Amino acid sequence: MVRARTIFHEFLKAPNKVGAVVPSSRYLATAMLDQLNWDTLKNVVEYGPGTGAISKYLLQRVGDHQNLFAVELNESFIPVLNDRLPELQVFNESVGDIRQICDRQGIDWVDGIISGLPWTAFPESLQEELLSATLRVLAKGGQFITFAYLHGLPLQNARRFRSRLKETFSKVTISPVVWRNIPPAIFYSCRK
Repeated sequence: MVRARTIFHEFLKAPNKVGAVVPSSRYLATAMLDQLNWDTLKNVVEYGPGTGAISKYLLQRVGDHQNLFAVELNESFIPVLNDRLPELQVFNESVGDIRQICDRQGIDWVDGIISGLPWTAFPESLQEELLSATLRVLAKGGQFITFAYLHGLPLQNARRFRSRLKETFSKVTISPVVWRNIPPAIFYSCRK
């Protein structure tokens, strides 16, 4: 209940930075994580874990030979994450700084990125900045997976973001609708 209240409160404060009114469902989380090739992953990053709805399932899948950390800019979510998922290493920084974070961690390349960022709420310049930062750390053949809410797909920012993904990555797959999420969502599975 604390997680849902925290997300809703943060959404009301800044809907262009927190795109959700409730945490993502386990159905969306597992569908997204099923897209990753867990046999070959070494370094995995979660962008915008919020209160840990997807992080919880990431932690269940990560093995001893894999490295996972998250990047969360909103400092209000950090205490919730630390309390709920103390084993998750979280950096209270911008995704735009992902290269510097990786360098501090001694990580050359990231194999998989799961994103909960509200990309379609971002202006084009921020979309571009964060995608460029992502490409600087994503390994060749690496996977970038992010979701979008069904009701927002017709909006200009959403259409622009989808086009940008298709221009940026060698392969972009769009999932079927995950109806068992509030609101219903799709996700993009992109390969560099």
